[in-house]
Amino acid sequence: MRNIKVVVEYDGTDYFGFQKQPGMQTIQGKLESALTRIIKETVAVCGAGRTDAGVHAHGQVINFKAGGTIQTKKIVVALNSMLPKDIVAKDAVEAPDEFHSRYSAKSRVYKYVILNDEIPSAISARFVWCFPYKLDETVMNRAAEALLGVHDFTSFSAAGADIPHRVREIKKLAVHRNGKHIIFDIEANAFLHSMARIIVGTLTDVGQGRLEPKDIARILEAKDRRLAGKTAPPSGLSLMEVTY
Repeated sequence: MRNIKVVVEYDGTDYFGFQKQPGMQTIQGKLESALTRIIKETVAVCGAGRTDAGVHAHGQVINFKAGGTIQTKKIVVALNSMLPKDIVAKDAVEAPDEFHSRYSAKSRVYKYVILNDEIPSAISARFVWCFPYKLDETVMNRAAEALLGVHDFTSFSAAGADIPHRVREIKKLAVHRNGKHIIFDIEANAFLHSMARIIVGTLTDVGQGRLEPKDIARILEAKDRRLAGKTAPPSGLSLMEVTY
């Protein structure tokens, strides 16, 4: 059996997240369906990040085990001939047997984009959060420093998830403005459900003056989702890269 690694890009707007779910249109479901037709055997796909419904990816990484002799470069061509236009295979290589797209990953890099303007954009609406109220990106960037490092991110994760622990390491969290766009760059070893979006939503409360930068450490320490801010919409979030 060969272990094939594929880098995938997608617009997640019309999908119920990456992970396959019965009766739902998902990225994993589309990939497995196409690969099964190409390889001519049942294919199970593993993804590096289980992106939420409506979240996008520029550099999602998947792997799957399969027999056959089809060249990896032909897998990309074949996939792109069968996948819908909002999912694209960018590269494929044969990986070592022990490689696993999720468990071998060292970090995931996400980007969140806010269009900080009263007037929305028809062109980029699927890929930004249009936020009409003034935000102070400098104060948000200062507040973000409290989240760097290894912490229990219970306050910044969706309630009710059945997981053994909520300790994660944020390696980078930076906020900057580019014209009317405010960009959040977030890198962590792994993310909890909705973690990146809750962080962004909470930092916008800081940017509006509803919270002080010092409040972020207090919210983090409390391990209480109710103290953090709103969950930012999925449209602005993209998985940019997975590092190994």
